[in-house]
Amino acid sequence: MADRQRHRSRWAVYVAASLLAAAALVQGPGLAVGAGAEEAAETPVPATPAPATPVPVTSAPVTPVPAAAVPTAPVPTATVVPPPPSASPDRQPAFGAYLDYSSLGVLRMAGISRWLNGSQLRVGRTYLPGDRWSNIEGAPAFLDAWANWRRERADRMFVLNVPMLERNEEGLSDAEVRALLRRGAAGEFDPHYRRLAERLVGLGVPDTILVLGWEMNGITYTHRCGPDPEAWKEYWNSIVTTMRSVPGQRFRFDFTPSRGRDAVPWTDCYPGDATVDIIGMDAYDQPQGMSFDEQVAEPYGLRKHVEFAREHGKPISYPEWGLFRNGDNAEYMRGMLAWMDAHEPLYHTITDYCPHGVWQCGRNPKAAEVYRSVLSGRAEPVPVPSPVPTSRPVPTAPPHPTCPSPDLGDWGEYWLGGRLCIRFDWWSRIR
Repeated sequence: MADRQRHRSRWAVYVAASLLAAAALVQGPGLAVGAGAEEAAETPVPATPAPATPVPVTSAPVTPVPAAAVPTAPVPTATVVPPPPSASPDRQPAFGAYLDYSSLGVLRMAGISRWLNGSQLRVGRTYLPGDRWSNIEGAPAFLDAWANWRRERADRMFVLNVPMLERNEEGLSDAEVRALLRRGAAGEFDPHYRRLAERLVGLGVPDTILVLGWEMNGITYTHRCGPDPEAWKEYWNSIVTTMRSVPGQRFRFDFTPSRGRDAVPWTDCYPGDATVDIIGMDAYDQPQGMSFDEQVAEPYGLRKHVEFAREHGKPISYPEWGLFRNGDNAEYMRGMLAWMDAHEPLYHTITDYCPHGVWQCGRNPKAAEVYRSVLSGRAEPVPVPSPVPTSRPVPTAPPHPTCPSPDLGDWGEYWLGGRLCIRFDWWSRIR
């Protein structure tokens, strides 16, 4: 829903810069985790909103603000949908933050938890790159780190955004998208999703929440719905049926449009109750000048989302939300947090990098104070028994005897298209 421009023409330069930045984050003393004045480098993130030009973050410490010091203006009653009858004022939605797509996202959770005075992030969320089918099948090694995090506690949720088509951010025409959706509806791409399901079950995370084909009502992604809604719905159903057929799976599928009408009404893309477990919404603070009250009341906005989910008997979620076009907007932050507490989503995860975030981004101190005061010190829920294994060794492939591979990290391998092979017997090949 936010801007997603990519500058991959100078990929070699960016790969080197990304690797150096990642090494500094992991090894250096300036890592945001536990730093108090939370500052972190903005690493490139596949398939998630990012500023067109990376902006260095220089943040000042955010002073803890007692809850009483931050005024909590209630959401206007004229636009609030009453919570469901089963809602309990003591229940608090599970929450998390998108901190990085790779294993750095896992490492940074401890830091933001300390910033929130011990509140535990129960939700971990990342993306599969949508550049090629092998990555959509679950090839990236960072999935192992996320699976390990999920298995450490029974009450955690692992949320994974899954593209529905490769070349997902390459600006394909409507005619190309239409043809691809029809091929998908005919079952041509189902084997890719069977392999993904088998990969997740094999990692010990068979209960992953899959945000499949997110923001389909917009124009950003190849997996958009607009060129052929009927084919899109058939394709969604085919993917879900395929993944549910894998033994051992307990996946939940999250249908998540962007807030508002966007290119098409998102209700036109809804594939049916049989294959949807959760109805989500990506809800950033935009367009410029739109108040939170208007975001609730607009066509296909927050109120419609809650009403639609209730009509279909589904829980709601907010996989992506955060600041955007209206800058450091404390009113939006108060309104969104109050809305989610009132309507009890299954989970919500703020997008925490500039310009959207509050911990890794120093541009939004007022909104950060609100977020911190509301979510600080939230009690941990009592863990419940789970059949998910609590430990699992991470397999490591032995290096090729004549072709060792340096550790470039997930992002370096993502840009290079695989591990880098350096042959020490190169001289013998030119003798």
